[in-house]
Amino acid sequence: MRFQAAPRPGLLEYSFAKNARKAENFRVDPISLAQKLLSAGPICDHCLGRRFALLPGKLENFERGNLLRTALGFSAVPAESCWVCGGVFLRVPFWAEKAWELARDYEFKTFLFGVHLSPRLEAAEEFLGEEFPSPWAEPIRRHLNRSLGQAFERCLQREGRAASVDYARPDIQFLVDIEKDAVLLQVNPAIFYGRYRKLVRGIAQTSWTCPHCRGKGCEVCGGTGKLSTTSVEELVVPVFLEATGGTGGSLHGAGREDADARMLGRGRPFLLTVENPRRRRIDLAWVAAEVQRRSEGAVELLDLQPATPELEEKVKRGKFAKRYRARVILAAPVSQETWERALLGLVGEIAQRTPARVRHRRADLVRKKRVFSAQGRLLSQTEAELELTCEAGLYVKELISGDQDGTKPSLTELLGVEAKVAELDVLDILDEPGVVDQKEGG
Repeated sequence: MRFQAAPRPGLLEYSFAKNARKAENFRVDPISLAQKLLSAGPICDHCLGRRFALLPGKLENFERGNLLRTALGFSAVPAESCWVCGGVFLRVPFWAEKAWELARDYEFKTFLFGVHLSPRLEAAEEFLGEEFPSPWAEPIRRHLNRSLGQAFERCLQREGRAASVDYARPDIQFLVDIEKDAVLLQVNPAIFYGRYRKLVRGIAQTSWTCPHCRGKGCEVCGGTGKLSTTSVEELVVPVFLEATGGTGGSLHGAGREDADARMLGRGRPFLLTVENPRRRRIDLAWVAAEVQRRSEGAVELLDLQPATPELEEKVKRGKFAKRYRARVILAAPVSQETWERALLGLVGEIAQRTPARVRHRRADLVRKKRVFSAQGRLLSQTEAELELTCEAGLYVKELISGDQDGTKPSLTELLGVEAKVAELDVLDILDEPGVVDQKEGG
């Protein structure tokens, strides 16, 4: 279950300011309102004070409530007698201790509390707002969240630890269910950024389940349930789990290369998500070295660091141009002149239908992509080496083979000779999406 983050203070302050402008029209008198509230029945200082939370001053709600009560000559009432909250604030220290017990074995620097109000509290809060409207009021949910956070910080201080509230990306979140008198803990994932180099062929990016048996094992996959013996994900995730004490993980790359293609150069950007991590500050140098050792040098990790929102957005949303190198086999001899003319013809816009090999899992569309540069040389009359810089989403194997005229133009079409990729390497993933630092031509 995912907890929803508590409302950010800025949104509530905007609401308070809007209500304050209404107050000017209605000419609400704080003293008269406080007198009315105190006369209506026993109300605790928390619930009295939060009806005036937006008034100037740096007082806590219970301090403001106590001052109003004293100034108006009303005696204190037992908190549990409050007709609004029923003494719910007396439970705050207990819930904070429960939260600490749940979180003590986890490493965290940020946290957030949320509350699930009981039906009684919901009804009382609604009645309070209708019968005693106040433009300076603070909702009980926000007051409880803040009080819980402050009590939790005191627990941490007692234990020699520290953490702060984070409304956007807390490491851990607590949900206090008032009706059940329970505290639930959610440990949010730890996300790391890096680049991986895949130096051998035959390794997929992620676990590649056999589509024929869906992982059960069949003749096509040799009974393994997978079409690739291993993957970058399967080589990397266990090391992160060992380092963090997490319960699961996944790898998300900025695009992907085929299992039979190497990923060279500076590597492919990726995000590594660890579920329920007990540790977040880990030795990333050890992780990189251990992945390289366990993979026997097949996979290298570079530039490992905790992921920021900007890096996450870059990997998830970016459309990165790429550089490739392909060894191409030609079905018949071609001349140097024909080869050079074909390279010039490849540069520019390409109309590419979804390749037949992936049509079962991707929409069958014709997409317009660009080849920014094409360079290469004939190694023999029937073998060539080709380097391409292409827009994100262009299928290079089909650019060369033509995929039965699904890609136009293709190297096969331009040469007039069938061409197929024998080996393919990704040489670079350009840093900025859609930016190419080579001039068109070849």
